[in-house]
Amino acid sequence: MNNPRLETIRNKLTATFSPLECLLEDESALHVGHAGAASGGGHYRLRIVSTVFEGQNRLNRHRLVYDCLAEMMHAEIHALAVNALAPSETKTA
Repeated sequence: MNNPRLETIRNKLTATFSPLECLLEDESALHVGHAGAASGGGHYRLRIVSTVFEGQNRLNRHRLVYDCLAEMMHAEIHALAVNALAPSETKTA
């Protein structure tokens, strides 16, 4: 199924982080009826692996991701669960 919002998010993340892995899941269907869902913003879960995150603490990594998606936050994205890793933190490194 083609989801333009997912593609936009993925494209922004790819352009900013050149990730080795970018797994983005739309969990909006799990939140139907939730107050935040009424605004039309989606709920997403992200696992992203990028060299940009080397040497960055968890808070800085999340800030980088949220900065990348800032124009979409609170309108198209209601909630975003982020797991941002450096390649050295993955089993495949």
